[in-house]
Amino acid sequence: MRNLPTITRNLLLINVIVWLLTSIVARSGIDLNGLLGLHYITAPAFHWWQVVTYMFMHANFSHLFFNMFAVLMFAPVLEREWGATKFIVFYLICGIGAALMQESVWALMYGHELALAPSYIANRLVTIGASGAVFGILFAFGWLFPDVPMFLFFIPIPIRARVMVIAYAVIELFAGLGGMVFTGDNVAHFAHLGGMLFGWLVMLYWRYGEPHVKAWWSRLRGHDDDSGNDRWSEYHYQRSE
Repeated sequence: MRNLPTITRNLLLINVIVWLLTSIVARSGIDLNGLLGLHYITAPAFHWWQVVTYMFMHANFSHLFFNMFAVLMFAPVLEREWGATKFIVFYLICGIGAALMQESVWALMYGHELALAPSYIANRLVTIGASGAVFGILFAFGWLFPDVPMFLFFIPIPIRARVMVIAYAVIELFAGLGGMVFTGDNVAHFAHLGGMLFGWLVMLYWRYGEPHVKAWWSRLRGHDDDSGNDRWSEYHYQRSE
């Protein structure tokens, strides 16, 4: 743990501590998942802070383990590339973006039922977990290091990072569409895709938009500083050093 970057280490610790606390207080009848998990926006149980707190809640140990295993594998690389501040901003944006996507899907799937019985239906809609932010991390890793060979537990051959990211996105899309048409599997597939989508938007902004914004701001202040144009020159699709 001492060798991990600061934000990655703290994310792991916070998620484990929150899961332990949730398990302990549940014995006293206190439901932290209900308080901190993400509810539908019209539900009486919804609170504004849930778009952030839901990503630190987990249903069980396996849910926690696989999310934190992904954080352990991919987050240190990104944090060392970007620095602590940029990484945590990216992580939170992906998690919040996943929450917004989930809210939109709920409205699309249950809009008619919510209109008939808003409180009853809305209170039953809740999602928890860091998966949206994790899928954003996975996308960023595939963007920055597309040719890095990766191995899955059940496939004994290397798979390029970008291929794995695309495969995950396709699987989540079909799984999510299947859940809308048939009986769902209680997994927030579209939240995962939302994390990837917002990760992609942030990466696009950093790559193409931020230099122009900095140049515009510099001209507005009467300076001719275009140094920001090369901000991403070191972040090629695959560095050749």
